[in-house]
Amino acid sequence: MSSPADIPSVSDEERVADREKRESNDRDVRLMLLVKEGDIPAFEELVEVHQGPVIGTVAKMLGGASDAEDIAQQVFIRVWKSASRYEPTAKFTTWLFTITRNLVFNETRRRQRKPTVSADEREEDSQWTTEDHDTASPDQDALNRELERAIDRAIEALPEKQRIAIILRRYEEMPYDEISKILSISIPALKSLLFRARGQLKESLQVYLDE
Repeated sequence: MSSPADIPSVSDEERVADREKRESNDRDVRLMLLVKEGDIPAFEELVEVHQGPVIGTVAKMLGGASDAEDIAQQVFIRVWKSASRYEPTAKFTTWLFTITRNLVFNETRRRQRKPTVSADEREEDSQWTTEDHDTASPDQDALNRELERAIDRAIEALPEKQRIAIILRRYEEMPYDEISKILSISIPALKSLLFRARGQLKESLQVYLDE
């Protein structure tokens, strides 16, 4: 029989984080059920809460911010049009990012058929988000920016499922079970996907890791 010392403890920070996630999802579901009844203010609140993560995910998926806001707008238009069929059987963010995944994958395939953005434009757009380097020296600031661009390019080079899995895990800090539902794959398959993606990223960024 296990003693209390053998049972993994849960920190106060983890308990607070879990509670906040539950409360956030409860709020999202409540708002979405109001949207289902045609409540425009509830829809506007949902957009305000989630547009940042959606735009950020789209921008990283597409390698730049040039079309991110347009695609994000399409995501929320789809949310509004699909509201009548919404059922709270999963987390709201799972449903939201499944819509995001579908639209981003469609845009990725459209670009593959008909590329419209030059390499120079992608390089410029890849700086859609940067950290605040006001306190860094000019040399360190340049190195940080170079590394950020290298990471963006390495992520952009991943296959689309690996790319969105990495983005949702690293930047949105989503749990495995939610990402697996968004991608419609099992958790073991997701872990294998992430393992391959991280291996490819490590290989792509090896020159920076060796410094």
